[in-house]
Amino acid sequence: MPQEPARHHRLLPVRPLTFSPFARSVARVATAYLVKHHMHDAMQQSAGDEFKEKLKNVDRQSESSEDEEFDGVVQADFAFFDPKPDDFHGVKTLLQSYLNYKQWDLSGFVDLILGQITVGTVVKLEDDEDNGVFSIITALNLGRYKDHKCITELKEFLLNICHEKDKIGNLRSLLGVEAQKVGLLVSQCVVNLPPELLPPLYDALFDEISWATEDEPTEELRNSFRFQFYVVVSKFYKLNLQHKNANQKRSSSTDKDEAFVYIKPEDEILHKLSMWSFLFPLQTQQVATHELKNYQLTGIVMAVKAEDISSFRQQLHALINES
Repeated sequence: MPQEPARHHRLLPVRPLTFSPFARSVARVATAYLVKHHMHDAMQQSAGDEFKEKLKNVDRQSESSEDEEFDGVVQADFAFFDPKPDDFHGVKTLLQSYLNYKQWDLSGFVDLILGQITVGTVVKLEDDEDNGVFSIITALNLGRYKDHKCITELKEFLLNICHEKDKIGNLRSLLGVEAQKVGLLVSQCVVNLPPELLPPLYDALFDEISWATEDEPTEELRNSFRFQFYVVVSKFYKLNLQHKNANQKRSSSTDKDEAFVYIKPEDEILHKLSMWSFLFPLQTQQVATHELKNYQLTGIVMAVKAEDISSFRQQLHALINES
């Protein structure tokens, strides 16, 4: 079933979003740094020729008070596409660090994503000769694909990085006996994707999931999209208290506000809504900025009830609209 067309958006100046004012200012600097060093790798390959929807006349301004290199206006018409085999290299590039640069069947994982054409979206530039992939979003049923090598390796990775005794049992349950009810929510994008794209992207995903429960040709396939839980693997910046000045005095409420800097604004909402979550260390090199000297790039795994997705969508719209 085709998606409802999204309204056209005039994109505002691109800036990181987060509920904490302090984290917003720090994330802005972090994003500018990451754009400068990592944008090129995520804009390389892939193709496609059919839009799900178009966002016309996008006026996108990338700015940073710390680096004049990012001042100016970049015109970009973003388009939503169904996943196709031609997107393989672009999607693989986006997912290169998905499991902390672990050697695993990433190619098989990308094949699963691109093979699920009824649920999932890739974002590219309209009429872009390079056909670079800017974002991929999908949800894979962990039970349906349990016999695939990539899913077996992904489950092993998650179990190996969970060292919290009060979480490991819950994780084993979602990856095992309840896997048929669990969707792996995969959302990767270039670091400065305009946040205004996020609400229609997530709306499209969860609308497609709903439609799939009615429109897939077999009962087995329809049931495979009746998710009760979602598992999310992501990363953010966590305050490392050991690196703070021992003489620096801060209130507990201030420390709480400054504890996390979210790279993706939706992760903060998912984190707050999650049933449980746990952190794991990353091999990724630390971003060398003064503002992030006390922060460590950290992995996070979150489990979210499907019944909370409606609240997530509402909060995401509110967050973007108010920013």
